[in-house]
Amino acid sequence: MKLDNATFRQLRRVAPVIDDVLNAREVEHADQAVGLDSIAQLCSQLFDAYRDKHPDEIAQARFDALEAQ
Repeated sequence: MKLDNATFRQLRRVAPVIDDVLNAREVEHADQAVGLDSIAQLCSQLFDAYRDKHPDEIAQARFDALEAQ
């Protein structure tokens, strides 16, 4: 999926926060917690855009995840 420059810059700024949350399962700084809602919204928007352009890949990923359980 190609990203516009503004979205790419947003992702570059939030990447360290996402990394902290996913790897440590915790928020280390108060300013990280403030941005979690924005991160979630951005991730949701990116997923929706990807799903609209690549519905077969999303369906296959969901099927694979269910099979793995």
